[in-house]
Amino acid sequence: MAKPSVRDKIVDAALERFHTLGFSACSVQDIVDTAGVPKGSFYNYFKAKELLALEVLSIYGQDCNREILNDITLAPIARLRAHFEYMAAYYAEFGYEKGCLIGNLAAEMTDNTPLLRQAIKKALEKWTAAVTATLREGQADGSITTRLDAEKVARFLINSWEGAVVRMKIACCRQPLDDFFAVAFPLLSRSMAE
Repeated sequence: MAKPSVRDKIVDAALERFHTLGFSACSVQDIVDTAGVPKGSFYNYFKAKELLALEVLSIYGQDCNREILNDITLAPIARLRAHFEYMAAYYAEFGYEKGCLIGNLAAEMTDNTPLLRQAIKKALEKWTAAVTATLREGQADGSITTRLDAEKVARFLINSWEGAVVRMKIACCRQPLDDFFAVAFPLLSRSMAE
């Protein structure tokens, strides 16, 4: 296995620090200290902390197991559940204390971070599109109610999930996620809604 580059060390450290401390509370010094590299190295690769956050956000999005939403060997409703359960298991690794990096960054956005705001918007749109497509497949095969607009339901699921994750982070337990599963998934069922 190749030794991580200085740039990779900085990105990995930033992902961990942003997720733990938040974007605003995390300084460039925190990142380079965690990475074990000189502060000047940061500026060799990134002109600003916001530009580093864009890369971190991209990596985080790749680690959310969205590809399972395209796994046609599973029924659409099973894919949706597996996707959200994967994230719940990820949060369990941290004792439910860190929350979702996307939601955490979104909560900190200001007019001073327009590039990050746009990147988060695109990440949410991409996630919504993947969930929408899966819902439409379920509607086509009759396993998910057709009485609801798939795109609105996708936004609702993601918004509800992010809200449950915020509450999970406050409570440091899985209960808000279990509430999400207990309420959201029965609403998708054709038999429950129709």
